[in-house]
Amino acid sequence: MTWNPDQYHQFKDARSAPARDLQAMLPDLPYARVVDLGCGTGEQTAQLAKRFAQAEVLGLDSSADMLARAAAKLPNLRFEQGEIQNLSGDFNLMYSNAALQWLPDHPRLLARLWEHLNPGGVLAVQVPANHDHASHRLLTETAAKFGTELSGFTRFGTAHGASPVLTPAAYAEVLDGLGAQDVTALSKVYPVVLNGAEGLIEWTKGTALVPYLSRLSEADGARFLDAYRDKLRAEFPGERVYYAFTRVLFVAHKPA
Repeated sequence: MTWNPDQYHQFKDARSAPARDLQAMLPDLPYARVVDLGCGTGEQTAQLAKRFAQAEVLGLDSSADMLARAAAKLPNLRFEQGEIQNLSGDFNLMYSNAALQWLPDHPRLLARLWEHLNPGGVLAVQVPANHDHASHRLLTETAAKFGTELSGFTRFGTAHGASPVLTPAAYAEVLDGLGAQDVTALSKVYPVVLNGAEGLIEWTKGTALVPYLSRLSEADGARFLDAYRDKLRAEFPGERVYYAFTRVLFVAHKPA
């Protein structure tokens, strides 16, 4: 997928609010090795490095464009390009803000990550949970009309609830099954007011639209956006859209 850091940061304040809450949930411990999974342009990596100055901090992301921005802005921090599911090494704090939603099979993924968490360590994750919102439903409907151009790709498939994101209770159960202690898992709404259908387009261009537009030519991408915009305007005809953006946050401790 081709990520655009400028597009993603167009709604920087709104996207940062859940990260601030996740940071507040972190216990102050003498972490030796910290990894920021899906670090993007490195804002969270920098905050972790500042807060846990004694730690060796790594930012990991699959996007070369995001990492180039991170490295240019934060030359004193360490960043690597790689896939979260292929993580190697052992860490005392594993932190991920708005990244794991792109990966399938979260019970299996968490089990894989848990293997790389040292005893006494902490896993902290935040993921968007708005896959049942009309903006995502209409995006899937639009993708179905472009089946040939997209080679049949749809992010969540056609079935409702096909997102890999689980409920807070389900995450807590998975983590308990891994032997986690002191698990906190919650859901919180972060409302965003957008400028009608066009505002929704700009919001989704930074995230949900990325895997679709990355697979289309410029001309097909323009047609896709026009078709998606028409659906959004029919669903949200007003000039103001209250977008109740829902996030799931959880923190778990691995027994020492």
